[in-house]
Amino acid sequence: MSWEPVIGLEIHVQLKTKTKMFCRCPVGFGAGENTQTCPVCLGFPGALPVTNRVAVEWTILLGLALDCTIAERAVFARKNYFYPDLPKGYQISQYDLPLCKDGKMLVPTADGDRVIGIVRAHLEEDAAKTVHVGGSTGRIGGAAWSLVDYNRGGTPLVEIVTAPDLHSPEEAKRFLQLLRQTIVELGISDAEMEKGTLRVDANVSVRPAGSDELRTRTEIKNMNSFTFIARGIEAEVERQIAVWEAGEEVRQETYDFDAATGRLTPRRAKEEADDYRYFPEPDLVPVEPDRRLVERLRAELPELPAARIRRIEGELGLERAIVLVTGGLDRLWQETVEAGADALAAANVVANNLVRAGVDPELVSPKELAKLVGARERIPRVAFDEAIARLGEPGFSADPYLAREAVSDVAALDPLVDAILAAHPEQVAAYRGGKEGLLGFFVGQVMRETDGTANPRVVSDLLREKLAG
Repeated sequence: MSWEPVIGLEIHVQLKTKTKMFCRCPVGFGAGENTQTCPVCLGFPGALPVTNRVAVEWTILLGLALDCTIAERAVFARKNYFYPDLPKGYQISQYDLPLCKDGKMLVPTADGDRVIGIVRAHLEEDAAKTVHVGGSTGRIGGAAWSLVDYNRGGTPLVEIVTAPDLHSPEEAKRFLQLLRQTIVELGISDAEMEKGTLRVDANVSVRPAGSDELRTRTEIKNMNSFTFIARGIEAEVERQIAVWEAGEEVRQETYDFDAATGRLTPRRAKEEADDYRYFPEPDLVPVEPDRRLVERLRAELPELPAARIRRIEGELGLERAIVLVTGGLDRLWQETVEAGADALAAANVVANNLVRAGVDPELVSPKELAKLVGARERIPRVAFDEAIARLGEPGFSADPYLAREAVSDVAALDPLVDAILAAHPEQVAAYRGGKEGLLGFFVGQVMRETDGTANPRVVSDLLREKLAG
């Protein structure tokens, strides 16, 4: 039997407001433990919450970017559950009347745009952070004890819930990359998984290919990169298929995914909405966004990543366009092309050389980068790499590197090429026997002997000519 994965995502995004959701404690990453707290976010009796206006506006902005309907009346609710990092014993969230609902996001593919439904995007407060000490995994299983840092408790958090419209681990990964880039470009969050400002849970089930049934799902947590999310989903899909094919039934559980081992560990039975005993938060009035505010925010929306991918794919192809846009590199590429660089060559340099060198694209002069792209084939590789690495420095000029012409004189390179071929007779025989990939080996030998100053294209042409003899 052929099986189809059915995947829905729950994405939590910490907003980078100056203060927390319902109090005036500062929001920040890296402060000393339990130094950013007050009676409100610690849940002291009698301490009353006040809604953060900026957090509401930013959530509406995100909802508009996701083509959601913005509620005329949204209500905060108490979501009751008892974790040690939830000091009140409940979380202020939204339930049946969220701020944003019924949206969608387009994911460009070679077969057209995939439409991924957004069920809701609602505003809530984050829980605190529990640090598990001892053991080998940093998780509660095997830990000697746990400590709670309440700094994060009360931070504004947007939860985005997708429809079960994703059908492969790779599709889920691409959706998340586009969503993250949208969030970053809106300026509402850094959305960094390593810092916990973007967290993703995946709900996974499988069904016979071609059917529309929704079978029992499981939830995967604790995945801290897009690659690990895809791997975790893939592992759970394989596990569920094996369960069904063995004649058993999948149980609704929550799993941790260990990227180091590829193992899934059951954590607990998954809760349903009824388990949380939601009821309206009595200390907060409903949020009723002014329609003029909503339209003002709609007018502030930038061109979204999916639209930019479709706009530039004609010049670069879909995959290059996706890499540039999801990496936040397409604007630098566009400005570099406008400064005179070849579109394809500029895309390759930006997406490969610049990223590999760890240069911040915001610090790069498109004019100077365009000079380097145009001179890539005629200056030594070492000069090109050095220039790329220094592109982000204040006042950088490409001119000194452009003056370092690569050695392109065939007469000068000819004896060196002859010597290298003579020194590697086995590789020469293998190349002539059909292993043409060895050309790179010979080019590398020439580049090493010339300290990277030879023109690689001239060297390649010369080697092909001699190896064909």
